[in-house]
Amino acid sequence: MTMETIIEYIGFIGLFTFAISGALKAINKKFDPFGILIIGFVTAVGGGTIRDILLTEKSVFWLNNPTHLFFILGGVLIAILFKNKLNRFNKSLLLFDAIGLGLFTITGNQIGIETGLHPLSCMVLGTITGSFGGVLRDVLVNETPVIFKKEIYATISIAGGAIYFILLKLQVDNPILQIIPILLMIIARLLVIKFNISLPQIRYNDENP
Repeated sequence: MTMETIIEYIGFIGLFTFAISGALKAINKKFDPFGILIIGFVTAVGGGTIRDILLTEKSVFWLNNPTHLFFILGGVLIAILFKNKLNRFNKSLLLFDAIGLGLFTITGNQIGIETGLHPLSCMVLGTITGSFGGVLRDVLVNETPVIFKKEIYATISIAGGAIYFILLKLQVDNPILQIIPILLMIIARLLVIKFNISLPQIRYNDENP
């Protein structure tokens, strides 16, 4: 299986899971069906769209291939149809969000590699791809994005990108090369949530000396 095929499959699964994540958030906010579709769509394509805009020589990925839209629609429909079984919205949302973060982080890093970017730039691109769909989702539903809170989110994406480059340097074969960092990011994100691990907040003393 070629790298291009693997990344394409990862992208499709990422779209599906992030669409579910966005739709669950919208359902929890009691949006109408059109609102649910919009939030699911923005969550799924937001990070990748920003990535492709930054890469000026690359067209926005979902405009040229309608297959991406079918996966997004499928994710939204799954969320709507099985909303009663997914009644613990917060836990379901966090699970699909963690899966999407892991999947899209790797696609962003690989696209950066194919574009000839420095590894650090690739990791930034991976973080944007994995995180900014969720940022747009939270902004649209009037919440503070998770990435800007004390929760460890973007850090996991950066670490996942670093692991990907290490495995690439060690010449680990496909698809193990992609599976290992994706699984580690998903597990790390779920552990962070379970044990409420967070980065320290920067505080200042607003009292007059």
